[in-house]
Amino acid sequence: MKDNRNMVLAILLSALVLLGWSFLGPKVLPTAGPQTAQVRDGKIHALPQPQASPAGTGVPTAAAGALRVRADVLRSTPRIKIDTPSLLGSINLQGARIDDLRLVKQHETIAPNSAPVRLFSPAGAPGAYFAGFGWLGDAVAVPGPDTVWTASSRLLAPGKPVTLSWTNPTGQKFEQTVSVDDEYLFTVQQRVTNTGASAVTLRPYGFASRAAQSVDPSTWTNHVGPMSVINAKADYSTKWKTLDEAGDAGKTGESGSGWVGFTEKYWLTALAPTGNIAPSFRRTPAGGYQADYAGAPVTLAPGQQTSGETRLFAGAKEKGALDRYEDAGIPKLSKSIDWGWFEFFMRPIFGLLRWLFAVTGNFGVAIICLTFIVRALMFPIAQRQFQSTNAMRRVQPKLKALQARFKDDKPRQQQEMMKLYKEEKINPAAGCLPIFLQIPVFYALYKVLMVAVEMRHQPFLGWIHDLSAPDPMSPVNLFGLLNFTPPHILAIGVLPILVGATQWLTMKMNPATGVDPTQQQIMSLMPWFLIFVMAPFAAGLQLYWVTNNLLTLAQQAWFNYRHPIDAATAVIDAKPVKR
Repeated sequence: MKDNRNMVLAILLSALVLLGWSFLGPKVLPTAGPQTAQVRDGKIHALPQPQASPAGTGVPTAAAGALRVRADVLRSTPRIKIDTPSLLGSINLQGARIDDLRLVKQHETIAPNSAPVRLFSPAGAPGAYFAGFGWLGDAVAVPGPDTVWTASSRLLAPGKPVTLSWTNPTGQKFEQTVSVDDEYLFTVQQRVTNTGASAVTLRPYGFASRAAQSVDPSTWTNHVGPMSVINAKADYSTKWKTLDEAGDAGKTGESGSGWVGFTEKYWLTALAPTGNIAPSFRRTPAGGYQADYAGAPVTLAPGQQTSGETRLFAGAKEKGALDRYEDAGIPKLSKSIDWGWFEFFMRPIFGLLRWLFAVTGNFGVAIICLTFIVRALMFPIAQRQFQSTNAMRRVQPKLKALQARFKDDKPRQQQEMMKLYKEEKINPAAGCLPIFLQIPVFYALYKVLMVAVEMRHQPFLGWIHDLSAPDPMSPVNLFGLLNFTPPHILAIGVLPILVGATQWLTMKMNPATGVDPTQQQIMSLMPWFLIFVMAPFAAGLQLYWVTNNLLTLAQQAWFNYRHPIDAATAVIDAKPVKR
């Protein structure tokens, strides 16, 4: 009767763990992004993905209007072509906006012919998102969103800058010289020459405006949305909700040098002007969001000229590129990757993973190599764990005898067990150390798979075409041979099943000792619940866990071969002690 009650309790507690994780897990450790592939008729098919384009300083904002087809919007205004190894698009001469930008090296899906990811889109088109620069001024005509600029060339490419110019009726000449490198950085030099008859006061500004929030969710482990770095301090505190609640007032940060913009899971738009700025975020009249800055006012007497420079990063958050731009003077640009609490540990892990990828040419192989390296570094600790476990198994008959002898006196039972551990020189907690040491590695790899664009759409082998997405191959529909998609809770891939199976094998080879029977029953069910827990996570993380379990099994087998357990008998009288 007692055994049945313990079994029921074990099942209930295990179900509570599973359901509790299903509710709290995505809040504590958000799972991978949406599935990028589906298995139908036994073949891998790419799934369509959401488009990458997202939709008080006195800085102008975009006006609301009816949406039109993007191609029609692009044809309706004069444009300069942008053509680099990393970017394709155009600059709108009406308003001098960079509002058409596609990332050549990043694609919307894993399909070979998939279109490039679109980052910027013009106002009036779906997912409007663009950047621009200009001047504010009192009692002087300044260029606005309807101003048509004159361009020195029709092509902007690396080594081929373009100068945009416009002169107002009172003699102030405004110029913007735009250059671009072969990655994701625009450099905009703004100049004003006063050829008029009177002094004018002007103030430069820059902005990034978007019609809607990012399609990527913002979580407590990965900030998505408005962001700034001022005086080398990254500010992740501004949320979409913050601006919704602030309304027209918006939010202005502290003044200093740095950059302001919008960060997404994989993409970044950052405005980094020279000199000090006060970053500002707000809702636009059209219902969108805007990040902007305004420089200090400058008074120009007749014949004088003023200039300033702003660098605009618009592209993928590739760690190598971010580091190079940091070295070139954009402070803490790599902080746009939300490294989290383990940044000191994550950066080296990511650096090692990138190096392994460069050597092997496959991120899946790189993850396996990383697992071997981690296991090699922790080999001595794991050996001590096995020694401790082996010693616990050796004294198991003595522990059972103690439990039987003092079953009615729990305090005395614990006292005698601790005495036995001391006599046998056993530390029961020693087996937990390798697990705790692996947590930072596991979390670092989890974060890398979650936020690193380098992992996006990276294949491994066979059916694993995207290591940053869950395993798409499920036996529930006979690996895609049955024409139906399993419900989310049953969409269990091959790798999660291997995680559970290998975890079960490690428990069978190394059974828990000195544990209450109810706890043993619960622990025996955990590997199978682990299948459901791991199913929504990235395939790369599942691959790491499977490899780690296989190495653990190999190390356990080798240790058991070298140190077989002799038959041990209890030397303590098992007769219960009466109180």
